[in-house]
Amino acid sequence: MRKSLLFLTVLSFVMPCIGSRAFSAEPLDLKTDSGVIKGTLETPNTPEPWPMVLIIAGSGPTDRNGNGPVSAAKNDSLKLLAEGLASKGIGSLRFDKRGIAESAKALAKEDDIRFETYIDDVVQWGKQIQKDKRVKSLVILGHSEGSLIGMAACQKLDNVKGFISVAGAGCPASQLLLSQIEPKVPPAMFEEVKSIVEQLKNGKTVKEVPPIWNSLFRPSVQPYIISWFKYDPAEEIARLKVPALIVQGTTDIQCSVEDAKRLDKSCKNAKLLLVEGMNHIMKKVSDDQTEQIKSYGDPSLPIASEMMEPTVAFIKGLEKK
Repeated sequence: MRKSLLFLTVLSFVMPCIGSRAFSAEPLDLKTDSGVIKGTLETPNTPEPWPMVLIIAGSGPTDRNGNGPVSAAKNDSLKLLAEGLASKGIGSLRFDKRGIAESAKALAKEDDIRFETYIDDVVQWGKQIQKDKRVKSLVILGHSEGSLIGMAACQKLDNVKGFISVAGAGCPASQLLLSQIEPKVPPAMFEEVKSIVEQLKNGKTVKEVPPIWNSLFRPSVQPYIISWFKYDPAEEIARLKVPALIVQGTTDIQCSVEDAKRLDKSCKNAKLLLVEGMNHIMKKVSDDQTEQIKSYGDPSLPIASEMMEPTVAFIKGLEKK
């Protein structure tokens, strides 16, 4: 039965203090045919075994901590999430996707990557972590694009307790991309993008991409985009056979409350958690553009407490089922 939760006041969730040593971090590797994927296992300093959350980062060059490749994109959102879970007795594993940060050597060529590659990596991580005797159960958590990857991976893994979508899209990537670009460019430029997206959606590569769009639609990334466009998040989450928690902030400028509602409507065994004033990287920020941009480079800004406590409760509640 779906349950919609709207948190308007600050709850008394206390974020962990590094000095309190409420948790420990250790490196973990996943060996693949094309190289090693690097991860971090965050474990509580409480008796074993623990419930374990496999955290999947979002799109682009986002590393295991939720950071981009430049200092202005360092916010530590996923690191703070992992530490928050550990302070409540929940372990987690987060990792640099192949081709990103310390996993850069796990990707030989950009045009070799497909959306399914990321799905399979999560499946392999899941199988590896389930062999750890310290792990009691496994929950998959995907942030942003990682939400869709996680939905698909859940379907390929046995004995997963639950799934958590954080700031995940509710519509296919082709539709999301166009909705994000249209308000920001002149009509003529939007028509160029629309034409490119339509061809990729139909499985056709685009040989000549206008220079202004090359970083987004460069030839080497087009095979990945084609594979990504095939997936509809609403259809994927409908296939889940485990309980799901759908988390969405009301000041998210990348995904919307409507995205979350579409996911919730599609999943019979889901709870919807709307967090007032939380943005895409799980931090309490208004919808002011300046504040939003600043938050993406502020690791001192904590994760929204209104998100953390219900998320912890959801994970621990799965242990009773």
